[in-house]
Amino acid sequence: MQAAPVRATAIPTFTDALRAVESLLMSGGQRTARRNAWTSVLEDRRRAKDRVEAQRVLEAVSARG
Repeated sequence: MQAAPVRATAIPTFTDALRAVESLLMSGGQRTARRNAWTSVLEDRRRAKDRVEAQRVLEAVSARG
């Protein structure tokens, strides 16, 4: 009995498929702008999370004193 052949190429992920569609529909500048905007959103979320954590630490410190 022979083993099944090994697939030489990986199956594209959903993200890969979206990027392929994006590259067909948008010009390079639009893609860059969208990615920059998304990077900004993620950075804003990270900063908001850091602010919440800092506020919790400050409240815990002031509650002790």
